[in-house]
Amino acid sequence: MNDTIALTISLSALLIGLAVGKAWERYKLRDGRWIDRRKIQESPHYILGLNFLVSNQIDLAIEELTKAAGVDAPALEIHLILGNLYRERGQVSKAIQLHQSLLQRPSLTAMEQAYVLLCLGLDFKRGGFVDRSFQAFSEVTRLDPGNQYALLNLEKLHEEQQQWQEAHAIRQRLADSASDGERPRDHSILAFLENELGLQAVREHLSDQAIHHFEKALDLDKQTIPASLNLGDVYMSQKDTRKAIAIWEQIIRTAPERSYLAFKRLEHAYETLGQRTRFAELCQQLIETNPQDWRARLSLGQHFAGHGHSAQALDLFFESLVHNPHALAVHQAIWRSLAALAFNRSLVKQYIELTHDAVFYLDPHVCIRCRYRSTELLWQCPQCHEWNTFIEERIATAEDATEDTDVQEAAV
Repeated sequence: MNDTIALTISLSALLIGLAVGKAWERYKLRDGRWIDRRKIQESPHYILGLNFLVSNQIDLAIEELTKAAGVDAPALEIHLILGNLYRERGQVSKAIQLHQSLLQRPSLTAMEQAYVLLCLGLDFKRGGFVDRSFQAFSEVTRLDPGNQYALLNLEKLHEEQQQWQEAHAIRQRLADSASDGERPRDHSILAFLENELGLQAVREHLSDQAIHHFEKALDLDKQTIPASLNLGDVYMSQKDTRKAIAIWEQIIRTAPERSYLAFKRLEHAYETLGQRTRFAELCQQLIETNPQDWRARLSLGQHFAGHGHSAQALDLFFESLVHNPHALAVHQAIWRSLAALAFNRSLVKQYIELTHDAVFYLDPHVCIRCRYRSTELLWQCPQCHEWNTFIEERIATAEDATEDTDVQEAAV
């Protein structure tokens, strides 16, 4: 009987707690009076403002949310959103003023203060006030040590200032608290930061320290290509050619699509050892492994052209052109070979036929995050500042386009 009474009392307490929680969710005590927060959320201006925000109509969103703020002027969340919209529209000073005014409220909780400071830090960053942005984000991490948005922004600010050690420390902090699924991405970024620390050591003529950083980068992520390239460069500067070759050849095994970045280095290193045929053998091996590898053909052709075999080089350039008719480097190599062969009429005619529908592609590398385009492969995007996001965007050849069409028609 006593157990039954105790159970009844427990269930009653649970129901009362749920009721109080729902009431607190709807009502909030502010300045000694109870405010119905649902009035804000049910306001047509609030809902319209959110709809305009989702559809990226910022001016209309600002107009409606400003009206919604009039329903309950102290509403923190609306003013936060409005400040962020002002920043996105380029009205940075207005955003800063609004967010700074929110910080003057005496009743802010520590978490609310952290959110306002985070928005203010983004305002300062957008306005180019680096020092004040640092201060705001640092204060956020003091109030909320696990705030990933503040930590990420601090890391990017350090990167922009080329403060690689500080950026590395923050990324390590993020990696230590990350879940198993996020850790590979953190390790990849840490590897690129280690590479930057290695380059810094190279500039300071600290070869041993540079080697340590480059090797650590490769331990974190074997596909950190710039670390492999730079590590080989250090070994070459120390006259350890064989070790440099071993490092660069490893790129071909771990990331064959990036192997072309080591071609010039390997060609020079093989020449240094007196192994002139080894580079040609390497390129032939890559072509056999991947028949569409136009870069291996281009590099092999350049190798032959450099040794006076212009006709043999031109054949490889033409083969390369078939697989990528839009690469400007291939066209330039062909013209050099045609000039060396005194512009043989039949060869010029063959070139014209091959390039009838070609378009020179000046900036084939594109960032998959923000679509920034570049003429060369970059390891960090100068626009969104993300690491290792560039891919080579290819225009399909006529033959490939026809094959794709045939496959689609067959599927239908």
